[in-house]
Amino acid sequence: MNCWWKQIRLTLIGIALAGLVTDARALDPNRLPSQYVREQWTTETRFPGGAVNGIAQTADGYLFIGTDRGLMRFDGFNFRPVSFASITTASNVSILQLLTDGAGTLWIRPQGAYVVRQKDGKIESVGYGLPAITALSRDNNGGVLVSDVERGTFRFMGDDVQKLAPNAVPGLPPVISTAQTADGKIWMGTLGAGLFVLAGGRTTQVNAGLPDRKIDCLLAIGTDELWVGTDTGLYRGNGNGFRRLELPSSLSNVPVLSLLRDRDSNIWAGTTRGLLRINAKGISFSEENVLRGDGGINALFEDREGNLWIGGARGLGRIRDSAFVTFSSDNDHRFQHNGPVYVDLEGRTWFAPTQGGLYVLQNGHVQPVTSIPLNEVVYSISGRADVVWVGSQRGGLTRLRFRNGAIASQSYTKANGLAQNNAYAVHESRDGSVWAGTLNGGVSKFKSGHFTSYTTTNGLASNTVSSILETRDGAMWFATPSGLSSFSNGQWRTYTTVEGLPSPEVNCLFEDSSGTLWSGTSAGLAFFASNRFQVSHESPDVLREQIVGMAEDKRGRFWIATSNHVLRVPRDKLVSGVVKAVDAREYDQADGLESTEGVKRSQSVVSDSADRIWFSLRTGLSVVDSSQITDYSVPALPHIEAITADNNPVDLAGSVRIPPSPRRITFEYTGLSLAAPGRIRFRYFLEGFDRSWSGPVATREAVYTNLGAHSYRFRVVASNGEGLWSESDAAVRFEVEPTVWQTWWFRTGSAALILLLVWCAYLSRLRQLAKEFNIRLEERVGERTRVARELHDTLLQSFHGLLLRFQTVSNLLPAGEPKQTLDDAIDQAAQAITEGRDAVQGLRSSTIVTNDLASAITALGTELARSELNPNAAEFHVEVEGTPRDLLPILRDEVYRIAGEALRNALHHAQAQRIEVEIRYDERQLRLRVRDDGKGIDPNLLNEDGRAGHYGLGGMRERAKLLGGKLAVWSQLDSGTEVELRIPASRAYEASPVRRRSWLAEKLSGKDTEMKS
Repeated sequence: MNCWWKQIRLTLIGIALAGLVTDARALDPNRLPSQYVREQWTTETRFPGGAVNGIAQTADGYLFIGTDRGLMRFDGFNFRPVSFASITTASNVSILQLLTDGAGTLWIRPQGAYVVRQKDGKIESVGYGLPAITALSRDNNGGVLVSDVERGTFRFMGDDVQKLAPNAVPGLPPVISTAQTADGKIWMGTLGAGLFVLAGGRTTQVNAGLPDRKIDCLLAIGTDELWVGTDTGLYRGNGNGFRRLELPSSLSNVPVLSLLRDRDSNIWAGTTRGLLRINAKGISFSEENVLRGDGGINALFEDREGNLWIGGARGLGRIRDSAFVTFSSDNDHRFQHNGPVYVDLEGRTWFAPTQGGLYVLQNGHVQPVTSIPLNEVVYSISGRADVVWVGSQRGGLTRLRFRNGAIASQSYTKANGLAQNNAYAVHESRDGSVWAGTLNGGVSKFKSGHFTSYTTTNGLASNTVSSILETRDGAMWFATPSGLSSFSNGQWRTYTTVEGLPSPEVNCLFEDSSGTLWSGTSAGLAFFASNRFQVSHESPDVLREQIVGMAEDKRGRFWIATSNHVLRVPRDKLVSGVVKAVDAREYDQADGLESTEGVKRSQSVVSDSADRIWFSLRTGLSVVDSSQITDYSVPALPHIEAITADNNPVDLAGSVRIPPSPRRITFEYTGLSLAAPGRIRFRYFLEGFDRSWSGPVATREAVYTNLGAHSYRFRVVASNGEGLWSESDAAVRFEVEPTVWQTWWFRTGSAALILLLVWCAYLSRLRQLAKEFNIRLEERVGERTRVARELHDTLLQSFHGLLLRFQTVSNLLPAGEPKQTLDDAIDQAAQAITEGRDAVQGLRSSTIVTNDLASAITALGTELARSELNPNAAEFHVEVEGTPRDLLPILRDEVYRIAGEALRNALHHAQAQRIEVEIRYDERQLRLRVRDDGKGIDPNLLNEDGRAGHYGLGGMRERAKLLGGKLAVWSQLDSGTEVELRIPASRAYEASPVRRRSWLAEKLSGKDTEMKS
């Protein structure tokens, strides 16, 4: 498919304006005439085919085209057929007329004498019993005027219908055109009975000045002005009479099929021979052969952006005002390859083609300057007042002066003192001096008839000078390929990249309205401030291209030519250092340019006194009236047109749902700006997936893959050809349906099933752990019983037998010291046997009969206090904090033994006078604390191993570790001792039996023997 802009046809101003031939002598030299850019769609260029009979635009921005093959919707790129399936079963219904009412509803008159409308995206019939409708038009209040052959004229206002008048004269030909003037009169043109007017409830025939009885079209203007198109010509008048509009002789008696008045007050008339434009300057004509073919121009329409749409027998056309007027190389070879351009104070435009010669453009006429040979290449043009200075390739420096309508010339060459004959850059300063920069000989200053030359030996950066400028402070600046040199007060200074230039290769210079110096280099733009050059730290790529020319308009906007682009950028954005892409407006063929490639000359972009900017481009000399360029433009209207999931269309009506697990979802969208659709850019955002908006893209679809089940919202915004982004977005909510395993009920059921299985496994494990615990407990008890039995039956019995024999020996000894010593040993052995029996009794059963740990420790303390271990008669006290809770039996025994060991140590070793036991039942832990005021423990014995051969502290620590607790001992000599045991509640209390039993069973599985204390 060819690029859309390739269909644009540019024409020469003053000779043919977009195919509309006019008289160049009628042009106002101080006002640019309009130039039109046009595009055409025929069967060869994507148009579906059929004669165009009606064109209308709805409020959403879509253009509707009614043809004899059906109704189509157009977004600037694609034509989409509109189905009438809900109204008629016939295919390719011929559309005779289209219009929109004040509410934006599209009214359609298809063939078959009935009327339908498109409302809220739906096609519906609005016949209201009118069997033969032959004409539609819009009234002054936004309603629709309808003419019916049998029943007369009606007004439709929304759903209300008002009958205005019956059929004028029964049996007369039908009304085929209607219009209402501002005074309220309704004009009706018939197929063969002439013109009628409805006023005051009465219908009257109008005959004055209208010889033709067939009225093809009507155009109401103002209060009572009416234009009438007939089969034999065009008429203009009011109720008092009409006069025929004099057309060129070749168009006499031409049938006029359509009429339109645009926003610039041009009257357009579509005829069987082409298109007419009528305004205060006269009549222009274009044959429009491509569009009309063997037929005519049937339909005219102006859209919301001011584009003129033309419907012909062979397709659709668009005409719009262009920003630029281009003197095209297609019609004049002198504009084929351009060089420098200059506009003098009289408004004359001087330009020099690269192939040679010098020309003056004035009042639409091009005049050669005969004093410059046609084979002489002109490099530079400059001047002041009525003098123009020209630098050429071989002719040196030439002065041109207008005198009595003639041009007098005088040349200066190397023979006159010029550094070289190839003067590449010329500039006349305010003191009358003329500076001529050469290609490789430096720069020469001409003043008072003498030349003074400067080269690199004097301080010039390079002997090749590409541009010269004098700033308002009187300094002269010289652009060279090696940097920028200034000459002021006899002093030279050179600026390069060290002083901030983007590149040492400087092409052009410019001083703006504020006195700031700008330099265009091969790597972008820079301005002079604070004694160095500054560049924008943020700018689009187009501003980093080679800058070949620049100028400023009266609104402070810079017009810039680069090696590949023509741009408009606000000066304040450039100075601020931040230029966004939207700030740099690019112009191209769609704006009337024939080329966007700037030329590298001393002056290729200049402004004139009328605030027009002239561009000398590679092909074509173009000019823009900057005063007519506004910063406002009509925003594009974004629309989401379709969604497909795995190439299957998704219904956008109502709630949008997409089947589960889509591999590829495509969103098709458009932006409605019909002036330059090729420049429209889009940004989109998928809420629920994307983190931010996409960058600007030209593509009209977005693709997402493998979206999960979720609710999403797709949004899109569009920018028009001017870079203006729409304030509102187009959005659609949709939901990707979950698969069966992604539904809430499936997930809830699965979760419940998993919890049930976990609970069953938990109960099974609970029973298993309880069984294992009981087995381990029985094994432990059995082992303890066995050990107790063995001790009783073997070791204790043997000790008892030995004790009896020792007693027998004692009885045989006489009284005395040996006998007393033996008796003392026998008493100690008897005590040991008693303690051994107590230990055996402890192994056979739990040390504590009940689960009351405090009572057990109290009883133990009382017993120990009465024993010989308490020679100092120490006081004993037990305190309980918190609510007592049941402990695991074995854990309770181990805690009891740790407490007993601490009490024995306090009585026997520490010889304490007071012992306190604190038992605290916390929610998070069980805490046992034993404090005494004894003589304390040597710090060297408070290590993990304790004293060699003694296992008291070590055994207590091992028991605590077995229980999953922590034992801490604090003591100092003569300061008492404190022993603290902490056990987590999850392991101490019986409230969570499974967890503690499993833990305790695991601990006890490898520790079945009693620990020694």
